[in-house]
Amino acid sequence: MEAASAFKTPCKQNGMRSPAGTPVTIPASPFMQKLGCGTGVNVYLMKRVGKQTHSPWAIKKINSKCATTSLGVYQKRLCDEAKILKGLHHPNIVGFRAFTTAKDGSKCLAMEYGGEQSLNDLIEKRREEGGAAFPAKTIENVALHVARGLQYLHNEKKLLHGDIKSCNVVVKGDFEAVKICDVGVSLHLDENMKVSDPRANYIGTEPWKPKEALEDGVITDKADIYAYGLTLWEMMTLSVPHLEMLDSEDDEDDSFDELDFDEDTYYESLGTRPPLDTEILGASYQRMVELFCLCTSEDPRKRPSAAQIVQVLESYQKVDEKNDEVIVID
Repeated sequence: MEAASAFKTPCKQNGMRSPAGTPVTIPASPFMQKLGCGTGVNVYLMKRVGKQTHSPWAIKKINSKCATTSLGVYQKRLCDEAKILKGLHHPNIVGFRAFTTAKDGSKCLAMEYGGEQSLNDLIEKRREEGGAAFPAKTIENVALHVARGLQYLHNEKKLLHGDIKSCNVVVKGDFEAVKICDVGVSLHLDENMKVSDPRANYIGTEPWKPKEALEDGVITDKADIYAYGLTLWEMMTLSVPHLEMLDSEDDEDDSFDELDFDEDTYYESLGTRPPLDTEILGASYQRMVELFCLCTSEDPRKRPSAAQIVQVLESYQKVDEKNDEVIVID
């Protein structure tokens, strides 16, 4: 498979081949549509043109404005992500396509184009339009698909994702497909679901970090579960965990006055369960509220595993499908 050879010798490749064997050249960044950005990287949409219609790819590249001192870190992280992603095959995880060096010399990770927008994009759009929480059924759908992806990572691949949040969930269409992306900071798990390398550093993103990661505790698969619970909370509140004050619409220019930010309160709240107004949500959200509460327990041992979450959500799905059946009586 040509993609494999491109992966093994990225520095010697100026182009790459599609799974069908057709040579493909990665365009320079200005010639691709920018989909989003992360820490030190940008993601672009690469449209592939050929004799037949080809599915587009998402291309992750190191940000050209990345500080020289940080370049090595982000390059290693991109290489690590490529190695990990190449071994993952699951409908709820964005797929690997190739890894190579573009004409401009930048390393590129080509991935399946998992969706038009990230879950975070959809949350921000809904908030800006003055909307309320996503429908309970939509949240349950996302919850099930992300949990299936996590179950695969934890149980089959013995991997901790390490940075679950709405930014790292991509959505196609009207939630037709939901996939986890960005496995660049994943950590290996042992048979007890603990991070196997004691020297490994849990990266994560601060508002989604569990208590054990903030206090140099033992990191297990349950770190992903805490962040997963906060991702459901994002869909119910349209806010960033522990930073609800940033979502105020009081300022017309949408600016943030640092004087209004209580740093001590923010840091004290990290790793805890953020508040949720269940009365505003209503009874239809009860399942998701209960799941959120279980997942965000400060004690990781009290959080359910991804496999347990999948089992419960699939049972809910079966009950709902049965209740939706229409019985016609002559």
